[in-house]
Amino acid sequence: MNFNEKYKKIRHLIQKEINIIEEKMVTNINIHEPLQTSVTNFLKAPSKRIRPLISILYLKACGEDPTDKQLEVLTLVELVHNASLIHDDIIDESTIRRGIKTISAEFNNKLGVITGDYILSIVLEKLIQINNTEITKMFAKTIKQMTIGEINQYFERFKLGTLESYLEKTQDKTAYLFETALICPALLSKTTHNLKKISKLGLSIGTAFQIRDDILNFTQNDQLKPTKNDITEGIYNAPIILGDKSENYTSGIEKTKVLLNNYIQSAKNIINELPENQYKTALEEFLELLINV
Repeated sequence: MNFNEKYKKIRHLIQKEINIIEEKMVTNINIHEPLQTSVTNFLKAPSKRIRPLISILYLKACGEDPTDKQLEVLTLVELVHNASLIHDDIIDESTIRRGIKTISAEFNNKLGVITGDYILSIVLEKLIQINNTEITKMFAKTIKQMTIGEINQYFERFKLGTLESYLEKTQDKTAYLFETALICPALLSKTTHNLKKISKLGLSIGTAFQIRDDILNFTQNDQLKPTKNDITEGIYNAPIILGDKSENYTSGIEKTKVLLNNYIQSAKNIINELPENQYKTALEEFLELLINV
């Protein structure tokens, strides 16, 4: 089985919860047509929903069935992610996302910016209703760091940074939202969780996920995402930073795979402490999917 087939098998375990989240995502969209339909279609377009997936699997591995409030928080995580994608598509001048036209391509950049902002406003509104200060702080920090990551990346274009600066950018742009997806439902749990370990798990998986994506940018042909596209944009990620300056980047890719494995192992060490059940097994299988690049 390929990645998508294996991932679908893992996701099947929690498809009921994913369906609820996907329905919640579009419930509060109420804007002018035809933008209403376009945004709804964008949010409903086939997506892996990786952030809620790992969170729900973790809760279930701990013996918890996610409450409606926990699923609401995970819906907000997905809305933040999708708002960032709409903004990313403007920055990257992308015309296709998930097999359909991007909001900015279908309309224009102005509406793209406003649409992303509108989705974030829904997140703020819902956070007020959830009324949990720690969760609100977590979302505020994450959104701020995502923005800082984009700003720093812009000003560091065409500069060969350090591995440390790359990992900091990776945490800002990607890993903090994974951490939020794991921490916030735990904050709503009746069970006492080790938040420090959950934080490390989220950051480890989020960082690994981005490192894997950066490797695939060199090795995978995808018409929707041209190989080595980041290089032409002046964005130098781990395979270049760790490379030997040769044009085929083989050395850098292999060293980046070692880096990826380190973060996967960090996540495995935490998951190993969970009770033995099908959800723990699914988390382990998911990590194995990330390793295979």
